Amino acid sequence: MEGDRRAEAGSSSASRTIRDVLGSPPESGDDALVHERNAELDEDDVEGEEDEEVGAEGFVPGPLIPLKEQLEKDKEEHPEDVEGTTKVLKDPLVIAKGIYEKQSNHQNTRILKTWKGQMEPEVTFHSIGIVSEGCAETITPLPVADNRSCVLFILKEGSQYCLKLTFSVKHNIVSGLTYSNAVWKKGLQVDQRKGMLGTFAPRRSPYEHLLEEETTPSGSLARGIYLAKLKFEDDDKRCHLELDYYFEIKKR
Repeated sequence: MEGDRRAEAGSSSASRTIRDVLGSPPESGDDALVHERNAELDEDDVEGEEDEEVGAEGFVPGPLIPLKEQLEKDKEEHPEDVEGTTKVLKDPLVIAKGIYEKQSNHQNTRILKTWKGQMEPEVTFHSIGIVSEGCAETITPLPVADNRSCVLFILKEGSQYCLKLTFSVKHNIVSGLTYSNAVWKKGLQVDQRKGMLGTFAPRRSPYEHLLEEETTPSGSLARGIYLAKLKFEDDDKRCHLELDYYFEIKKR
């Protein structure tokens, strides 16, 4: 009996030793593939991290160079390119093309506004008059008739006067309406005035506006006939009236 127990103990001890050496029982085919795939993924992650670390450590940024110095460097390395660019920029055809495109864009904008219903303002001047002390108000309808005398009004020397305009606005608001009035005598410009009328909205009844008050010169040299050029523009540089007229200054 005792011999049999020793034999069993010896066999069980040998069995445990063999299992310890062999380890856990063998895995199935699917488990083995999964384990192998996980091992490959772990190796790829490790290699990627190592590559990133090497790339980050190996990158060395270049030195900062001022823009002026870089341009001079490019000029020395490629002088033909710089000369070609300069010639293009100085080419009259290129300049003319740029001006044409700018004007075309402005014209297209105006057409687009009209197409969208934003019609351009229309300013119509109906009359020009003169208001002066000691003289009756004189009003001349516009446009001036061809058979009318060249002199629209007569003023006395040393007198104060104002030009009076009557006009109407249609379709849209006209903003920044300005005027310029230049005066010549015997081919020499003797006076020029500029001023702002303001912004006007369309309405049925016409507007009446007095320009700034002026004073006629005095003396024998101041007497005679003068030529004046009156012009009205808005802030878009649209000209609404250009009028050449004559007036005379006489002795009091």
